[in-house]
Formats: sequence, C-alpha cells, structure tokens
Amino acid sequence: MARAGLSAERLTQAGAELADEVGFEQVTVSALARRFDVKVASLYSHVRNSQDLRTRIALLALEEMADRAADALAGRAGKDALTALADVYRDYAREHPGRYAAAQLRLDPATAAASAGVRHAQMTRAILRGYDLAEPDQTHAVRLLGSVFHGYVSLELGGGFSHSAPDTQETWTRILDALDTVLRNWPPAT
Repeated sequence: MARAGLSAERLTQAGAELADEVGFEQVTVSALARRFDVKVASLYSHVRNSQDLRTRIALLALEEMADRAADALAGRAGKDALTALADVYRDYAREHPGRYAAAQLRLDPATAAASAGVRHAQMTRAILRGYDLAEPDQTHAVRLLGSVFHGYVSLELGGGFSHSAPDTQETWTRILDALDTVLRNWPPAT
C-alpha cells in the first residue's frame, strides 16, 4: 500500500530539491527515503529504482528550463533571442545546480524523443533561422551553442573562473557577442 501523501511527482520534486542541495549524483531512493523518514521499500510503489528517480528529475529539469526559455524568447529575435536563451541556461544552472546536472543525463532514445529536450532543440533552431543558416550548418551551430553554454556554465559552477578578474558576467557578455558575430558570418552551406 502506498504511504499517504507520497506520489511519483512528490518524490521527483523532493529528489530535484535534494539534487540542488547535495548534488545530482548523490540522489538515490535511499537518500529520498531518509528525507521522508520512511523505509526504502515504501518508495518502490512510486519509482522503480534510483535510475528511474534520476530520469524523472532530468525530465523535470528539461521541462522547467524549456518553460523558462519559451517565456524568455517570446517576441525576441537575433542576438536578443540568443542572449535570452543563453541566460536562461546560465541562470537555471546557478539557481538549480543539481537539476541542471540532471538535465545532462543521457536518456534512452524513446524517453529523449518524448522529453522537453525536443522543445530546447526547436527553440534553438528557431533562433538560428534568424541567422539564415541552412543544414548542415544549422546543426553545427546548435552543437556549438550547446557546447559553449554548457561548457561555460559548468566551468563557472565549478569555480573555474573564481580566481581571476574580470568578472564572469563581463566574459559571458563577450562570449555572447562573439557567438552572434560567428553566427552572422557563418560560411554558406556548400
């Protein structure tokens, strides 16, 4: 019998909060059971195992970021849209480091195809249409943006830039300026 008040959604939300507190890799069904002061077995009617819990947290994070990105991108184009999308990822990672890490979880193809990750790709491609990129350049640009956004955010969260000036916001702004320039001057498809 399911414990009153516990559900897959509540456990996913609590797991996401735990990930932000202690790190995504530390989230397990056992850790969640301790948080709720219940036996591990009582959670198995809601989540199959720790991998299922982590997948649910990843899906939640992707959904939250996609919703933020959609709101941020409304009515924007060009560099303004590029900056808005980049800032959504960076701000989300700063606010929710565990969830951001969860969003990087490799999902099986069917789960990925049904996830909000598809919305992320669609929004990125919509921004890139403003730069008039055709395939395969558009796919190359999607990969470039993802690499730069994630790489910078990961290094920043890990303290990689905390040892020197200038301020990381200044660098972030310059990176986005450079990306805009690169995208505006991307070589035409051959």
